[in-house]
Amino acid sequence: MRTMWRRACGLAVAPLVMASAVACGGGSDQAAGGTTLRVIVNITPNLTEKYWNDLFARYEKAHPGVTVKLELTGTISADAKLRQDLAAGDPPDVAQQIVPTAETASLFADLSDESWTAKTPLAGQYAVGGKRYVVGVGEQIQSLVFYDKAAFEKAGLDASTIRTMDDFTAAMGKLKGAGYKPLQTAGQWVTGSQFSMMADAGVLTDNPKWTAQRTAGKVSFADSGYVDYLKQYKGWIDKGYLEKSALGVTYADGQTAFLNGKSAMYIMGSYFVPAADAAKKSDNIGVFSMPTDGAYPSGQFGNISNPYVVVNKSPHKAEAIDFVKWATTDPKAIKSQLASDGNLRSGFSYPMSSLGTSVQKILDKTPSVIVKSGANTPIAGYSDELNKQIQSLYTGASPKAVADGLDKWWNSQG
Repeated sequence: MRTMWRRACGLAVAPLVMASAVACGGGSDQAAGGTTLRVIVNITPNLTEKYWNDLFARYEKAHPGVTVKLELTGTISADAKLRQDLAAGDPPDVAQQIVPTAETASLFADLSDESWTAKTPLAGQYAVGGKRYVVGVGEQIQSLVFYDKAAFEKAGLDASTIRTMDDFTAAMGKLKGAGYKPLQTAGQWVTGSQFSMMADAGVLTDNPKWTAQRTAGKVSFADSGYVDYLKQYKGWIDKGYLEKSALGVTYADGQTAFLNGKSAMYIMGSYFVPAADAAKKSDNIGVFSMPTDGAYPSGQFGNISNPYVVVNKSPHKAEAIDFVKWATTDPKAIKSQLASDGNLRSGFSYPMSSLGTSVQKILDKTPSVIVKSGANTPIAGYSDELNKQIQSLYTGASPKAVADGLDKWWNSQG
C-alpha cells in the first residue's frame, strides 16, 4: 500500500501491486516547529495516494506538530527503497510491506518491550528469534477460489461439493463443456502466486515446518506433495483448462476478465473482494476454500496485512513507534485499513458485501493461517524462481523438471 500526506509531491500513482516508494525530495526532515515522519508506503488500486493522505491526516490532527511525509511509490520494492535510503545515509522513519528476517532484523527497532505489539495479528508467527520487529493491521487469506455463480448454475455445479483436487479438475471439465474458460490466470507474478495459494494449502497444512526442513536439506520439492500439485496444474494446461496465452495477460486484465464473466473461477487472495465490490459484482460471485488432497478445509495460506516496521536508524524513533502504534491499534485506523483492502482481524468488523462476509466465514472455519515467516521463510528470491518455473509448464516443461529445477535453484543459494 502507499501512504500519503497533504503536501505529497504530485507524482502519478502507478497501478502496481506491492510496489514501493520513490522519495519526493530531500532536504530537512524537520517540519516548521515540529517533527516530520518519513514513511515508505505501498500503493495498490485499492490503496491510493488519496486514501493514505486522508488516513494519516487523522494522525496529524491528533498530534499537532507532527507531519507524515510519504515516500511516493515507484517501481521498486519497499525493501529496495529502504536500502537505497540507508546507503545514502538518509534513513526514513517507518516502512510498510517489509517483513524482517534473521538477516535483516538489525535494520529495525525491536518492539518486543512494547506490550501492545503482542496483541497485533500474527505477531508470534512473524517474530524473529523470539523478538517482535514488525506489527500489522490485519491478515489476508489467499487459498481461496472465487467463482461466477451464473457459470456454476449453467454447468450444474454445487461449490460446496468441491473438496478434493479431483473434484476441482472435474468441475473445470464441466465448465469448459458449458462454454466457459474454467480458471482465470495471468502472467507477471500471478502464475506462481496462484500455485502457492493452491499447493501450500495442502502441503503446509500437512507439514507446517516443511519450508524450514527444506532449508535444512531434510526434504525436497522432488520428493514431496508439491509434485502432485505440479502434475494437476500441468494437466489443466494440457486439457485447455488454463490457456497457454495466459502468460501474456496482466494481473489487472486477468482480474477484469473474471469480473466480466469471461472465466468461471479465479484463485486469489481476500484482497480481491474490494475489486469485486467496486465493480458491483460481489453478489454474482461466490467463494470456497481451496480444495486439497488432504484434510478439508485446509489451513489458509496467508500473511500479515499492512505490516509496519520502525527503522532502527530513524532520527525520531520514539515518535515513529507512537505512529506505528496508532496505525495498528487505533480502532478507526484499523477499520479503515481493513475495509480499504478487504483484510480481516479478529474482533474488528466493518460493513461487508455478501462476498466479503463469505470470506470471513472461511477464515472463521480454517484450522490455521499458514505463514511463511521466521524459520519457515523461504530463501530470498524463491517467489521469483517459483514463478519462472511454474510458467515453464506452459512452454513444455514437465512437473518433474520443475520440481528438480526448484531443488537445484534452492541448493545453489547456499
